[in-house]
Amino acid sequence: MVLTRVRDRAAPGGLGRDEAGRQACATANGNAAVRDVRAAARQRQCTAMPSNLHPQHLNNPALAPLLPGGLSRGLAKGAGLPRRYSACLVLMAVSVTIFLLHTVLLSDARNFGQVPLLGRTIQSWSEDVDEEALSAEQAESLANQRRLLADEMLGYAYGRHGDNVSSLADLVPEQGGTPRRSVVLTTWRSGSTFVGDVLNSHPASWYHYEPLLDLDIVQVRGPPLADRAQFTLKQLLNCNYTGLDHYLEYGKKHVFLFTHNRRLWLQCEAHPNLCWRPEFLSAMCKLFPVQNMKVVRLRVSLAEKLLKDKSLPNVRILLLVRDPRGTMQSRRHRDWCPGNPDCDDPALLCADLANDYYAAVKLSRKYPDRFKVMRYEDISMDPYRKVKEMLRFLQLNFHPAVQLFLDTHTKENVGGVSSTFRDSKVAPFHWRQDLSHRDVRRVQNVCVEAMQLWGYIPALSAAHQLEFNPLAKFKLK
Repeated sequence: MVLTRVRDRAAPGGLGRDEAGRQACATANGNAAVRDVRAAARQRQCTAMPSNLHPQHLNNPALAPLLPGGLSRGLAKGAGLPRRYSACLVLMAVSVTIFLLHTVLLSDARNFGQVPLLGRTIQSWSEDVDEEALSAEQAESLANQRRLLADEMLGYAYGRHGDNVSSLADLVPEQGGTPRRSVVLTTWRSGSTFVGDVLNSHPASWYHYEPLLDLDIVQVRGPPLADRAQFTLKQLLNCNYTGLDHYLEYGKKHVFLFTHNRRLWLQCEAHPNLCWRPEFLSAMCKLFPVQNMKVVRLRVSLAEKLLKDKSLPNVRILLLVRDPRGTMQSRRHRDWCPGNPDCDDPALLCADLANDYYAAVKLSRKYPDRFKVMRYEDISMDPYRKVKEMLRFLQLNFHPAVQLFLDTHTKENVGGVSSTFRDSKVAPFHWRQDLSHRDVRRVQNVCVEAMQLWGYIPALSAAHQLEFNPLAKFKLK
């Protein structure tokens, strides 16, 4: 607005309108540069005027800090340049120069993995705000879980298992305690869901549900998957979720990996921003005095590495075995099994059962207090007595919560193929009615050794199949 009025009024001191306007514009531009280099409206009006600006106007001290040294000195001296320059055009050149310098600095900073100071400060501040919010949310979640665990363990009888445990703190990793650690080792459709849920019904249990799910439908018998599988199990049993990116990414897409851990999932529902963060999972896990895990993809010989590991001095492994005829019948109802040899080939199943037997003999002799074998059928036929036996081995009490689980899950069939509400005395033997005798013979023909080793009697005919007891007495040699 000032420039427009200067140009439109009569020229002072006898100067022509154009000359007066140009001088006024030059002065205005110098002052405008001090106030705001980006005064675009003033620049547009000035560049529209006739230009005859002398280089002396560039000696304005207010402009000097904005000009590169060489350019300022060169223009002040003329430097052989034409005299017909607009001050506004020079200011535009300055703006372009500053922009180019900023671009170069930004590019260089990115090459070194950082941003310029201002951007870095803003970025750090915003990240700190997010981290602070998440840290506060995590602290709230952990505090809430501590209260819940204290309530769950209220009145718990410590010291029943011949050790020095006298309080909850003795079992809580966060407080320097050593938790009860158990691994149920088996294969698909062998009763591990039921046994895992029995253990999960114990107060204050953290349930690592099938931690090798991300390996797909395979059995780990050796390299190249053995190292990865053993690393994953060790990390989880130590409540260390770092280095498990693939496991966590898989869990984000298959949330049942975490939903079976009902105590964790309650916190995930309340704090979804925390659920997949390794630091949150590690901290939450370390609150729990009981750490349970079920594994259906690792063969027994590879589990010895866990028993040898000095960071897991008290881990105990329960090998769960099932009649291969019952296993194959149950797998037929799963859409993920057909077409995967490790799942739908009875010869591979029974080769694993035989190898597991010989490995179990070795481990039971070497680690008699930390390795145990149980048949799923034996647990199902006498669930209360066998669950008590299993819990004693794992140094856990037969808590009223466990008894309630058995009372409500072993009397009648409710739900689908993955339900654990079963008439336990009937569930293991559905194969006798569900499989044709031809199907049964197909399994028996490739499972002779495994069935003999584990104490399973063959069906001799279709009629025999419907009425006989397939269980023989069993004991590891």
